[in-house]
Amino acid sequence: MPLVPHSSYPGPPRYQWNGHFQTILPALTRKINEVHYERERLELSDGDFVDLDWLDAKSQTLIILSHGLEGSTDRVYMKAAAKYFHEHGWDVLGWNCRSCSGEMNRLLRLYNHGEIGDFGQVIEHALQRKNYTKIHLIGYSMGGSILLKYLGVQGKNIPEPIKTGIAFSSPCDLRDSIQTLELPGNWFYRRKFFNSLRKKIIAKAAQFPGQIDLSKFEQIKSWRDFDEFYSAPINGYKNAEDFYWQASAKNFVAGIQIPAFLCNAQNDPILTPACSPKELAKDHPYFHVETPNKGGHVGFAIKKHPGPYYWLEHRAMEFIKGQH
Repeated sequence: MPLVPHSSYPGPPRYQWNGHFQTILPALTRKINEVHYERERLELSDGDFVDLDWLDAKSQTLIILSHGLEGSTDRVYMKAAAKYFHEHGWDVLGWNCRSCSGEMNRLLRLYNHGEIGDFGQVIEHALQRKNYTKIHLIGYSMGGSILLKYLGVQGKNIPEPIKTGIAFSSPCDLRDSIQTLELPGNWFYRRKFFNSLRKKIIAKAAQFPGQIDLSKFEQIKSWRDFDEFYSAPINGYKNAEDFYWQASAKNFVAGIQIPAFLCNAQNDPILTPACSPKELAKDHPYFHVETPNKGGHVGFAIKKHPGPYYWLEHRAMEFIKGQH
């Protein structure tokens, strides 16, 4: 019964008094010294590419980190995890989704919550580069959804070295999460994501003349409209509803065959209870769900804790060690 009954999260600093502060302040104020990645370009099977950032510790154990929507390996939570696990003696690979490494990708399609093919190729490449005996997957927000879907779809066909999958603040029900993003109190996140993605759609229209109708932007009244007009067709989905179903990890976690962990805070401003499928975890031998009362979205700062690392890093390590 892998439903975690009591969270070990001790709570945030007092000044982070609600889910919004617990989300925004860590992203803005958390300081992690520069991480000196070794960058590698991975050529994908369809002619596109993704950029990989490595930290080599001469280890047979590898941590693979996946970022959130419009993130990159330069996000503070990615750098913190990379440094933390590298300091513990493990190799680390952070991968940047198509268009997220600072250079636009080659093809029309971008990346999305439901696309697991690129992730699979990243894993295959890591195993070709080195004969790792243990691989642990860690994803944040969208990155967590991708890895949970990957584990569920692969099932027993997952590469043998992969031992655990860990997801923080992941919208396992994307349709519900999009509806929550539309709430008035979430205007900040909505504007941030929309402005960033809008720039990419405009760049794609210039890159592929005649294939994207930018006039549709005038008709957008909701995030669902954006997904209907742009996210779905550009990424090969029939419509927004098809995209939401295919991109919701909860529809695939039943197939998971290795220890997997999902941690979503109850006060996460852009997730709903449906994003933390506790009923699925109750009867699942491998899928663990933990829902701390606080923590925000990819926040989880620790009160009265002067060190550089947050509960996210410590909890991931605790789960990994608990499976051996």
